[in-house]
Amino acid sequence: MKIRIKGNTIRLRLTQSEVRQLSETGNVRETTPFGPTTFRYQVALHPDIEQLQASYADNQVTLLVPETMGKTWFQDETIGFENQMVLPEGNTLHLLLEKDFTCLENRSEDESDNYPNPKLQC
Repeated sequence: MKIRIKGNTIRLRLTQSEVRQLSETGNVRETTPFGPTTFRYQVALHPDIEQLQASYADNQVTLLVPETMGKTWFQDETIGFENQMVLPEGNTLHLLLEKDFTCLENRSEDESDNYPNPKLQC
């Protein structure tokens, strides 16, 4: 799982096995140790929401996905989900959750579990 945070945007990309895990178990987690603390991020299915939502507490970013959409995500062609979450002080947080596609250019990164890029021609 990859996380990208820029300003008021949080974007997460999941590999094929992570999308399957989310669909089957309802949760995918990652951690990054920073010495005495650990940064955690997760995507979790939630039965009582209709749009993506996010929270941050105890060094953890949690992205909540409506359970009805997340349970079938592995079997369908949906690339991702997006929402502008309105925050209590009137600001918005742009949330984006996507399937992770292979890059168009070669990289040293392992992409063996990524989705085939639809822009690549055989």
